[in-house]
Amino acid sequence: MIDKKHFEKKDYVKIRISLSQKEKWKSLCKEKNISITSLIINSVEKRIMDDERRNVLEFIEKQDNVFVKIETNINQVAKIVNTQRFISPRELDEFLEKLSEISELKKMQNRIFEKIYALLAK
Repeated sequence: MIDKKHFEKKDYVKIRISLSQKEKWKSLCKEKNISITSLIINSVEKRIMDDERRNVLEFIEKQDNVFVKIETNINQVAKIVNTQRFISPRELDEFLEKLSEISELKKMQNRIFEKIYALLAK
């Protein structure tokens, strides 16, 4: 069982920095929409920043949308073929080649996502 008291934020660390440095940090945090505490802790612990985490998740969502569009196009081609009851050998080869290419891209994407999720978990 995890001791929650161990993770409670009850202590402070005071550091001295110049006023100009503080302003730079505040500006950076405002730009990234993160807190100074988050900036310092994530930097020291070499963890991914909250804004970067949001960007990664947004990227993943966009990638997923791209594949949904591709899958929709595949279904449309299949529907046309089923309706016409014919596809030329050349068209079939091209279609199968594209399916194979998409399958490989999806596998690559999944490997990348696994690495990203591992980073996000830190």
